[in-house]
Amino acid sequence: MKLNDTILAQAASIAAIRRDIHAHPELCFQEVRTAEVVATQLAAWGIPMHRGMGTTGVVGIVHGRDGGACGRAVGLRADMDALPMQEFNTFAHASQHAGKMHACGHDGHTAMLLAAAQYLARHRDFDGTVYLIFQPAEEGGGGAREMIKDGLFEQFPMEAVFGMHNWPGAPVGTFAVSQGPVMASSNEFKIVIRGKGCHAALPHNGIDPVPVACQMVQAFQTIITRNKKPVDAGVISVTMIEAGEATNVVPDTCTLQGTVRTFSVEVLDMIEARMQAVAEHTCAAFGATCEFEFQRNYPPTINSAPEAAFAREVMVQIVGEQNVLEQEPTMGAEDFAYMLQARPGAYCFISNGDGAHREMGHGGGPCTLHNPSYDFNDDLTPLGATYWVELAQRWLAQPR
Repeated sequence: MKLNDTILAQAASIAAIRRDIHAHPELCFQEVRTAEVVATQLAAWGIPMHRGMGTTGVVGIVHGRDGGACGRAVGLRADMDALPMQEFNTFAHASQHAGKMHACGHDGHTAMLLAAAQYLARHRDFDGTVYLIFQPAEEGGGGAREMIKDGLFEQFPMEAVFGMHNWPGAPVGTFAVSQGPVMASSNEFKIVIRGKGCHAALPHNGIDPVPVACQMVQAFQTIITRNKKPVDAGVISVTMIEAGEATNVVPDTCTLQGTVRTFSVEVLDMIEARMQAVAEHTCAAFGATCEFEFQRNYPPTINSAPEAAFAREVMVQIVGEQNVLEQEPTMGAEDFAYMLQARPGAYCFISNGDGAHREMGHGGGPCTLHNPSYDFNDDLTPLGATYWVELAQRWLAQPR
């Protein structure tokens, strides 16, 4: 593994910043303190910045030895927000705010980009500009979308943008990247089935919405198995069913809610249309009616082929061919997708280890994402920062 020695020498100080952020988690669009920590560090390293983009976002601007005169630029993105969940860990840097936790490693993502920022600002051994994008509200708020609405790519024109997420399970020292879809679109649905309530002992006097809902849940799975090409990925999960208040009463309504995940907009369009048709016609067959709502949240995260190949080359130079894995697509979602819709780029995984890095006093559970016993592995910071630095320098050194 070829780590940047200068970055490695600063690892302890960056880890302290990371742990401070971990102890003070902030939810989406509330990252006021976190943004201040980022801004304070950037200012100390002489990095000019723009604040308040996408509500609490920070964009640092590092010009190379030419002062950015060549006009070339690349963007590196880290997310800053935490999750609304209670932390089980009891180590010294555990969350100090009940019901809030850095359970996805965004504190570590911020730290890795800060470590890279420090090196880039002190050395500036490149021509062009590196934009450091510290983004709010990845966890459901669409902070990437909001930064773009506020003019991210107009104010900071960049040829490509890159993102990175820690991934528990694989050994520290491995990366994963691939071209094409790597994370799914995230969508929600709500269906209110309206029947006619009655005494449960006299069901013929009403229209029971519960068996209508049961038929509907089963029928939705035929969309996946019979309407979608088998080679296309798609998930329909009904995760909530709400009906009734008493055991001897047929309710008036039954509500279904859940999520849909796909790797393409075309498959998503088909699933939404078929779900609505199934819902409406199933209700009609039983004499009921329904209200169908379908909300599209994040689009699929799709890496452009040249940028994914470039990122892979950088990784190979740092950790070796055998430690750069094919990125297995996941049905999780990521709002970096919005940035990849606007600019070429690639989103990669950096392995977080098996959880053995956690100190005594952790919650005892697995160190997986969105788990109350999770903690980011500080051993990743020098590696992730080295990747960011090498990526930026090599990208800007390419022929235009």
